[in-house]
Amino acid sequence: MPAVKVRDNEPFERAFKRFTKQCEKAGLMSDIKKHQHYEKPSEKKKRKMAAAKRKQRKLQAIFGG
Repeated sequence: MPAVKVRDNEPFERAFKRFTKQCEKAGLMSDIKKHQHYEKPSEKKKRKMAAAKRKQRKLQAIFGG
């Protein structure tokens, strides 16, 4: 769990911004978004297959062939 110590004379907004950046780096934000609703196993498989296809097309475009 990311933790931020508020420095002397530091505005709350700046400390909060540092905290959100640490949460994003730790992957908490994407994890929370994933768990907001239930995803059926078939939907999860379909999403992963689509991501793999996109990645494959991207690699083909870069390296040709």
